[in-house]
Amino acid sequence: MSALRTLAFLALFAVSSSKTSDCSYVGLLTHLNLTTTNDLLATMRPVKDWTTPTLVQLDMLLYGILEVDEKTQTVTTHIWVEMRWTNEYLTWNPNDFCEINMLTVPRSTLWLPDVEILEDASDTSSIHRSSVVNLYPNGSVTGTARERLTSTCQLNLIMFPFDTQECNITFSSLSSDGNAIQLGTVNTDEALTYISEQFMVTKGEWELVKMEIVSFNCSKTTLNKQKLIYKVIISRKPMLYVINLIIPLLYFLILDLASFFISEARGEKLGFKVTLLLSISVMLLILKDILPSTEKKLPWIASYCLAIFTIVGLSVLEAMLVGYLYDLDGCCSMTAQSPADAQVDILVKDDNHKEPAGAIEIPEKSSLPLDGLNCCDLLKLMKVKAARQEVEEQNKDQRKPGRYRRAAVIIDSVYFALYFLTDLVFLLYMNAEWFSAIYT
Repeated sequence: MSALRTLAFLALFAVSSSKTSDCSYVGLLTHLNLTTTNDLLATMRPVKDWTTPTLVQLDMLLYGILEVDEKTQTVTTHIWVEMRWTNEYLTWNPNDFCEINMLTVPRSTLWLPDVEILEDASDTSSIHRSSVVNLYPNGSVTGTARERLTSTCQLNLIMFPFDTQECNITFSSLSSDGNAIQLGTVNTDEALTYISEQFMVTKGEWELVKMEIVSFNCSKTTLNKQKLIYKVIISRKPMLYVINLIIPLLYFLILDLASFFISEARGEKLGFKVTLLLSISVMLLILKDILPSTEKKLPWIASYCLAIFTIVGLSVLEAMLVGYLYDLDGCCSMTAQSPADAQVDILVKDDNHKEPAGAIEIPEKSSLPLDGLNCCDLLKLMKVKAARQEVEEQNKDQRKPGRYRRAAVIIDSVYFALYFLTDLVFLLYMNAEWFSAIYT
């Protein structure tokens, strides 16, 4: 009989306990006192002992690198942030509420950490926070937000376009000090970097290298605030700038070097060099629109363009000097005529003024200089002119170059050797600097 009474008592207890359990969210909200507006839960930090700091854990994922503006020194990214903290007043036993392990609560009903990004320069409309937060039995609260973040970043463009940038995204509480709110993360920086690489939608001309997490405590200052810093390291894809800037400038330099083989007698060398100089100046204008004017040190690509512009400019001056010496030598050779040329000139002059026998006297103001000449005289004059032209061609071929022309040839040869060595050393130095930037 005692055994039957014990079994009946246990059955009655089980039935009564099943009737008291509540399987609805309303019952759980009533238990947590969230059915009505509770200003205390929304305004006060949810700790039972005010000396206990609230640990706020922040995990940030990078979904896209949208834009890097070198002029304004800003980086636009698409980020996703998950924030987690503990509310000591909102706990329950899942067994009492039919194993309810998560509860969705409006964001406005609970206290939220005032943690913001210090480098944020974007509009408020670009921040999209979830209207609800998730509440768990142990009092853990999780809220998510995504943002089109425009953050300030000190860009180092010395090695442009083979540069790697390091931009900080700093989370910190605006009103609470380190004794009230402490910052941390749930996942490691390696895990967050891997997840970001897997879920990244767009990268543009940039590649994510890694993300590093640094916790910084300002306890030594009067602010006494704690900061959580995400160091986002990105590297530029340089192929576009190599094709549009570096290789064309290299071709211009090679063409200017090849222009030394253009003959000075054709008169095309100087015009060709001036055209190359104008083309390089267009490249400098394109580069000016890309790089900011705030750099204290000149970027390597600017030095590269400026050096090529200077080299080609000096080459234009050298071509002008050589052309001037050639013209000066030609003028001096015209003043010193050969005896054969003098005899032909005298003969032609005599033939032009000689009057044939029996010819009618020619008026002084006749408009026809060859009037009064017969066929024999005309034939003789044509032969003399042909002989003169033949003598001039022979003398031109056999004429020795003057001192000015010899000086021009020496200057052109020496400058070509120096020009070639300068170009070779300059290109090797630039390649060494840029390749060291790529592989470090």
